[in-house]
Amino acid sequence: MKISETDILLLPGYGDTPAGHWMHRWCEKMPTARIVAQRNWFRPVLKEWIETLKAAVDEAERPVVLVGHSLGSITAVHAAHGHGLDTDKIRAAFLVAPTDLGREEPKPAFDAAPFQAVPKGPLPFFARIVASRTDPYCAFEMAEQMARDWGAHFQDAGDAGHINQESGHGPWPEGLMSFAYLMKDL
Repeated sequence: MKISETDILLLPGYGDTPAGHWMHRWCEKMPTARIVAQRNWFRPVLKEWIETLKAAVDEAERPVVLVGHSLGSITAVHAAHGHGLDTDKIRAAFLVAPTDLGREEPKPAFDAAPFQAVPKGPLPFFARIVASRTDPYCAFEMAEQMARDWGAHFQDAGDAGHINQESGHGPWPEGLMSFAYLMKDL
């Protein structure tokens, strides 16, 4: 499937996603991509985040491919399991560095309780999880378990931190190549 034949919905995670972050760069490069903007990035509310995602999917004019990072990945999984998301419209999800909200350290900087009971059933669309061996917000083994729980393909990103700007992944060309392969597989 070609990128031009899909609506690419980018789902950032908690907090500030600076302009140099790979999500913004991808949005600039892909004419059918857009960032799904949440009302408050620093005070996430699960119900609001799901409703915002559902509205974006409903507005899409082409088949949808979700690209989530961190809490954005977790939001996509919640939405896909019984929250009225039109999963027939979604062709795939590319979920990067999903966060483990039950981790001991570092503790989430927001009320994570509503997000913590992450569904464990298979996702109703093709999915790839990309995880780092050195992500401070999710142990590698936990990310592997998430992929198994969700019936997703798993990709080892190596020593890549949280796969964000702070870990040196502004442009993240390896991620873009992986995403291109996902699109080719659809």
